[in-house]
Amino acid sequence: MEKILFTPDGEEPVEFYVLEQTVIGGHTYILVTDSEDDDGEAWILRDDSDENDTESLYSMVEDEKELEALGEIFGKLLGEDDIQLDL
Repeated sequence: MEKILFTPDGEEPVEFYVLEQTVIGGHTYILVTDSEDDDGEAWILRDDSDENDTESLYSMVEDEKELEALGEIFGKLLGEDDIQLDL
């Protein structure tokens, strides 16, 4: 599982593990978790960076409709029908 390091503005860096990635409507989305081994917290992040940026700029997806649609897509990509999102 790929591990990535996020550096939120003014905060300590945070490690996430990438579970899956997809591109929809020209936007790249990743499903990440804070735990490699067990049932950790999971988030869907959207890459909001420009193609000219040297680093990716990710933001958490918070819109309920967008989260539901992406949850279904990531569930199918992972082969799981029981992915539940706490909205």
